[in-house]
Amino acid sequence: MSVQARCSTRVALTLMICASMIALAGCSSVQGASDRIAGIVKPYRVDVVQGNFVSSEQVAALQPGMGRQQVREILGTPLVSSLFHADRWEYVFTLKRPGEPLQTRKLTVFFKGDLMDRAEGDDMPSETEFVASLGKRSGSVKVPALEATPEQLARFPAPAQSAAAPAALEPAPTSYPPLEAPMR
Repeated sequence: MSVQARCSTRVALTLMICASMIALAGCSSVQGASDRIAGIVKPYRVDVVQGNFVSSEQVAALQPGMGRQQVREILGTPLVSSLFHADRWEYVFTLKRPGEPLQTRKLTVFFKGDLMDRAEGDDMPSETEFVASLGKRSGSVKVPALEATPEQLARFPAPAQSAAAPAALEPAPTSYPPLEAPMR
């Protein structure tokens, strides 16, 4: 091999080594930059809300002797109602937020027959307290007014009470007519 060929091979080898070193140095600076960006940018983590939120105002509206439909209108459909425990409804509410402890609230409504006997459970926050607790994480959040003013209520006419309307709801029928006429 000639001197000129050896020299050009040596130059080519030197250039390849320099290019490799530059590429490796560039990779480490890119990696460092991406690590710094990943440390700053956090992925969005969604709040997980499950169950029925029950406020202290709703619990205060419950009265012993109410029918199941009346309780359902105040609290909503129960999260858990068991065939084996038909005399109670379970209202469970959980809120899981990233970086905060899990919030769980439970309320059990007991029935005797079709009438409410009692309600037991955790102390429930008012609607205002609950809305305010949702905004704590993101900074200052203005809590909206949760009560209607007399002017707002005046916009909606009161439902007319007819003299023939019964004072209490009648129980649902226990037997139903046939769906089809009998065959002749």
